[in-house]
Amino acid sequence: MADRTLAPPAPAPTPAPAAARATAGWRAELRRLLEVVALVGLVVTQPVLDVLGHSPDFFLFHRARPADVLLLVGLIAVAPTVPLALLGAASRLAGRAVRAAVHTGLVGLLLAALAVQVGRHVTPLRGVPLLLVAALAGAAGAAAHRRWRAPGRVLRVAAVGPPVFVLLFLFASPASAVVLPRGQGGAAGQAAAGAHPPIVMIVLDEFPLVSLLGPDGRIDAAKYPHFAELAAGSTWYRDATGVSGWTPYALPAMLTGRYPAKSVAPHYSQYPDNLFTALGGLYDVRAEESITRLCPPSRCEQPSTPEQGLGVLVRQSGRLLRQVAAPVESRIDPEESYRERTAAEAGLDAAEPIPADPKFRFDSLDDNQPARFTSFLAGLRPSSRPTLHFLHLLMPHAPWVFLPSGARYPAPEDLPNDGAGWVDLARARHLAQLGYTDRLIGETLRTLRATGLYDKALVLVTADHGVSFQRDWQGRGLDAINHAAGQVAWVPMFVKEPGQHAGRVDDRNWEHVDLLPTIADYAHVRLPWRVDGRSARQAPRAGAEKRFYDRPGQPLTITGGVPAPPPSPAVHPLVGTTVGDRPAGGGATVANLAAFRVVRPQDGELPALVWGTVPDQVPDGTLLAVAVNGRVGAVVPVVPRDAGGRRFAALLADDRLFRSGANQLAVYRVGPGDALRRLRLS
Repeated sequence: MADRTLAPPAPAPTPAPAAARATAGWRAELRRLLEVVALVGLVVTQPVLDVLGHSPDFFLFHRARPADVLLLVGLIAVAPTVPLALLGAASRLAGRAVRAAVHTGLVGLLLAALAVQVGRHVTPLRGVPLLLVAALAGAAGAAAHRRWRAPGRVLRVAAVGPPVFVLLFLFASPASAVVLPRGQGGAAGQAAAGAHPPIVMIVLDEFPLVSLLGPDGRIDAAKYPHFAELAAGSTWYRDATGVSGWTPYALPAMLTGRYPAKSVAPHYSQYPDNLFTALGGLYDVRAEESITRLCPPSRCEQPSTPEQGLGVLVRQSGRLLRQVAAPVESRIDPEESYRERTAAEAGLDAAEPIPADPKFRFDSLDDNQPARFTSFLAGLRPSSRPTLHFLHLLMPHAPWVFLPSGARYPAPEDLPNDGAGWVDLARARHLAQLGYTDRLIGETLRTLRATGLYDKALVLVTADHGVSFQRDWQGRGLDAINHAAGQVAWVPMFVKEPGQHAGRVDDRNWEHVDLLPTIADYAHVRLPWRVDGRSARQAPRAGAEKRFYDRPGQPLTITGGVPAPPPSPAVHPLVGTTVGDRPAGGGATVANLAAFRVVRPQDGELPALVWGTVPDQVPDGTLLAVAVNGRVGAVVPVVPRDAGGRRFAALLADDRLFRSGANQLAVYRVGPGDALRRLRLS
């Protein structure tokens, strides 16, 4: 037998060197991609989804469909990574050294962007100093990433972040109810003995009671004649307060009769027991909500007048990202996108004009009515069934763009609202828009009388919260509540009973959780759930203390009774005077000077806000007189330069200053004895 020796097994074929390099290269690319995904998630996805997740009202205001929200979330999570990944892939064409350098640079830039956000929260640095520190942090991080393996490993593990952020948004944030609504509403109220009158309810927004008052503590009938008219035929609950400075908490409390308990979306799936569900079995419901969606689709369909669709969500989210990433202090608030579309923008027919008012003289001013107000007004008609007519209107809420006549004016979006000079301008713009809001109330009363609803209806006009214009405490957050509660918490509250003609004042301790039980009493409906409020037809609550919530479940106690109005700004004696030739000296830059070359009042828009700057050598506090066509419309101080470089801004609230065609704008420096020196404009 021949010897047989077993041949050794053939060695496994080794990959060709080129294939091995390709495999290693793509593995390296995958690692780099994961690192970029992790950093983009921390710089973009997490902060943007965190803000939007806590702002379900952003999606409700823009009538976002669940599909739109899902697409937006997908774009936020994926889109910022795509151009960075493509840049990295393209750099491979220049060789491994260039690819490594490009990736290190991207890591450094993203770490610097992350350092800006972190630094803004944990250090007092802002602006250029913060950018320099962030750049150093980014460079150090990039160097560490290039030298050691551990930073890269940590980043690759962190690539799980974006999917986690998306899941938290969809299933754990207050906004999840908008994307994945659960439930269609609560139980209907039970009809009790008695008539079921029509109900007309208007909820205004960001409207402090003190803005309505004159120095004597009464409604200033000269400035706000229609609110005075409303008070003359209704009960004014003068000591009325909202329960929160934030609409997503304040309005559900008003319509459920319960204090805010949890931070959830102002949505029917989260508040199934509310005014609309209580009355929906007995009443037809015509609801015009803005940043809430408490009326379930089964009870009422709502017109879609706000700007809506994926495009506006993406655009506003981009603005939000710029605020999040900025190295300067910014108020990160999606509510800045809440602007009432006009009837003309929405393509709605305007309401009938008011020929008796001489200031309503421009042909198209009625087009400037908010679209939802126009729709609401058109629905104020008698019906064979009891009907609830509900309107939540973001007026006189910012952005302030209306003069009392109804003419609109353009304004920069980034004008400060606080600080020397700026807070006074903010209050003046608010009061001008309140003048237009008064006009809308007048149209409502006229329509109610013309249709015969006025005598029969229960009419309620109020606001969800106020806002502070106290310097250094402007707004409606906790600081404003602590320092100016009288402007944040106290709001107008008028109730006209069916058949009521004589006005009266009731100084009971009214809190807005009293609103729903009061309506139920007048409508003769029994509420099938427990409420925290009490009807105004019952005995007043004992004590003067009020509960107010900056955050749900965390009540604050406020007291003080009906607030006294703040001092009215003194009107400079030059306002309204005619100026002729004056000596020239100095210069000023007016940003919107070109707008005065051709003015078309018939279009319903006027250049009524003037802003610009003066040389640095002009001291802060120097007064400037702003005149149009030879008449002074405002006198304002020079203030420290704001983030946009502006040192003055003036509101010309009297539209009689303007004429059709070319208008002459002049700015004067006011000297001792009110001597004027004309500034050269550029």
